Amino acid sequence: MKDMVEIFKGISDPIRMRMVGLLLQHDELCVCDLMAALKLPQSTTSRHLSYLRRCGWLTSRKEGLWHYYRLSSAFRTRNADLLDLLKNRLNNSNTMLETNAKLVEFVRAKRSC
Repeated sequence: MKDMVEIFKGISDPIRMRMVGLLLQHDELCVCDLMAALKLPQSTTSRHLSYLRRCGWLTSRKEGLWHYYRLSSAFRTRNADLLDLLKNRLNNSNTMLETNAKLVEFVRAKRSC
């Protein structure tokens, strides 16, 4: 039961829910990508990502100065039904559609530099 409480605490915040939604659509994202999509400062973005990592949702890797986050493969395996439900619900959310559009726009601009 405690595990389930921690899982739901992880996404009990709208910002963290949107982060998970983006990571369900995009395999791996850099902190800067999430900052741009969510229009948040680095400190707020990192704090929410750390919370999700502590709850078991995410794993991270560092490449140079950049930190990249993805949904944990162990979490995906244990909670596939929950992730499918979230993905279906979030894909139909106007907020997630707008957030994903901001992310796609930022990534395109970043690649063209």
